[in-house]
Amino acid sequence: MNRMKKELSLKKRQELLSALKVRFEKNMKRHKGIEWAKVQAKLEANTEKLSSLNEMETTGGEPDVVGHDKNTGEYIFYDCSAESPKGRRSICYDGEALESRKEHKPKNNAIDMAVSMGIKLLTEEQYRELQELGDFDTKTSSWVQTPTDIRELGGALFCDCRYDHVFVYHNGAESYYAARGFRGSLRV
Repeated sequence: MNRMKKELSLKKRQELLSALKVRFEKNMKRHKGIEWAKVQAKLEANTEKLSSLNEMETTGGEPDVVGHDKNTGEYIFYDCSAESPKGRRSICYDGEALESRKEHKPKNNAIDMAVSMGIKLLTEEQYRELQELGDFDTKTSSWVQTPTDIRELGGALFCDCRYDHVFVYHNGAESYYAARGFRGSLRV
């Protein structure tokens, strides 16, 4: 699935930047030492990334800054919604898994949705980092990037947080559940 380029109107860009700023200011523990003005300047200079953040926002991800890569100068955004984003649930892992289902196919899959949005699924390591910033997926679960050797055998990985611990599980990549979606990351 190819990335769909969507140019946001000036009004939509302003609304999104306003929502991101409010979330940034309400959750300072997620990004200590990072200044919103610098993040906003980066975003305004990169409208394609702003479009990806809009996709994260409209599907319920509540993206927020979780880090700054000092080597590249990029700001790192993760989906920070309390539960797996509502607009990205009931999906299987990837296109191959979707095609393998003979009946009761889900409407989409995590990998292709992420590509079309211009984001990446969180890795297991990134998922664990996210859990250090708050309580996430205490009632839902999220697909994470799956190592090739596991995927070649038909499996895929997902994570959740229960009993104050992050759990990593496996399932057939073609499976899907109403409470499982995916979280994404974006570097700007």
